[in-house]
Amino acid sequence: MSHPAPPGGRRLDRRACLGGLAFGALAPRAVAQSLPIRLEPDKELMVPVEGGRIYVRVNGDLTSRRPPLIYMHGGPGGNHIGLLPLTALADDRAVILYDQLDSGRSDAPEDPANWRVPRFVDELDRIREALGVERWHVGGGSWGGTLALEYGARRPRALQSLIVQSPLVSTRSWMADAARLRRQLPAETRDTLTACDAAPPPDATVCDAATKAYYDAYVRRSTVRSPLLADYAGRQPRQAGRVVYEQMWGKSEFSASGVLADYNGEPLLKKLNGPRTLFVCGEYDEATPATVAGFARRVPGSTFREVKGSAHAILADRPAAFLELISTWCSRFDRSV
Repeated sequence: MSHPAPPGGRRLDRRACLGGLAFGALAPRAVAQSLPIRLEPDKELMVPVEGGRIYVRVNGDLTSRRPPLIYMHGGPGGNHIGLLPLTALADDRAVILYDQLDSGRSDAPEDPANWRVPRFVDELDRIREALGVERWHVGGGSWGGTLALEYGARRPRALQSLIVQSPLVSTRSWMADAARLRRQLPAETRDTLTACDAAPPPDATVCDAATKAYYDAYVRRSTVRSPLLADYAGRQPRQAGRVVYEQMWGKSEFSASGVLADYNGEPLLKKLNGPRTLFVCGEYDEATPATVAGFARRVPGSTFREVKGSAHAILADRPAAFLELISTWCSRFDRSV
């Protein structure tokens, strides 16, 4: 396990790329503006959960015969902003987005007692009860993919289908992928990242530049910004997400030193309803296609899809392709089981 970066080390993190910054990368701009994204919710509420209240927003008709889709953001400590392109599906089915406790617009007690994987998973049940939803499609990306895996392994009666996108299934496999991907970077960048894990590290700007090179290759490849989503993000309250990210993951992408340092969800794979489970990742994803496809093979009957041209933040890199995939998948399983 890498040493956490001391003060002055890396400041960038995956939480920021998938939450607070993902809104700025819906490339190409023409595609982003053509998607019928709904910035404002049709319904919003604060739902009581263990430890506080969480912000939930809904677009579309929850009484439709098509079960709604709820999607979980990454991080830990991200927010719903990077998932707003999913609201383009709201004409066909309701889309539910929310901020986890200590993230986004939700309460931020910053209490370590709340930083438990099962407690985050339990938030789903509280949301479903508050909205009166009987059945729904559940998905999540990155850390949200971890929560999707955990929820699916519970085999809840309400689960219509499951989408496990670019997931952290185990920290061991995640760090192994990160090590392989780092070796593919230019030698100077690799050496800098190694130095940034040591004490004392180089200047923060040097470490940030090297980390950005990794993110540009494997986390988010698009650089085109959407002014509409940038404006929406600018109207959101200040977040506490950095705290929960560092305490649950670590100081940087490459130092799993927090609550999730020994996380292993691989035994849960055998508990999933395979025929109703979709594993998906990007072509250049830091959750590599080989690894995610390998997890899918351990779930009999499950489906694996790779989104070409995308890195980890698929909704930022290839929003139209991802929306088509999700829409087709959910429609396939709209009928009750």
